[in-house]
Amino acid sequence: QVQLVESGGGLVQAGGSLRLSCAASGSIVNIGTMGWYRQAPGKSRELVASISPGGSTNYLDSVKGRFTISRDNAKNTVYLQMNSLEPEDAAVYYCNADVRRSGTLITFNYWGQGTQVTVSS
Repeated sequence: QVQLVESGGGLVQAGGSLRLSCAASGSIVNIGTMGWYRQAPGKSRELVASISPGGSTNYLDSVKGRFTISRDNAKNTVYLQMNSLEPEDAAVYYCNADVRRSGTLITFNYWGQGTQVTVSS
């Protein structure tokens, strides 16, 4: 089985920074695209940022220039550095990854349990 475990959420004042981490563990052969999604109360889950195994990135327009996604392939870990946080960034942030497990040629999509980010104004 594969698990994605997030850490780094919390409460921060507007203008502050947080760094989220997500480590994948289990019988992993390789990991494809990794990403961060978020879901605020009453809103749909949205893609915040994603990164390919080679490092190509994609960002939600509203976070461009403030958030940076990165990954450490040796550690099966993805990060999200969030700067200049705004109250609108408050949400539960979820890690997502396409993972090929040992013993299979199929790639499965996995989600973390979510980590709360609260931004006070």
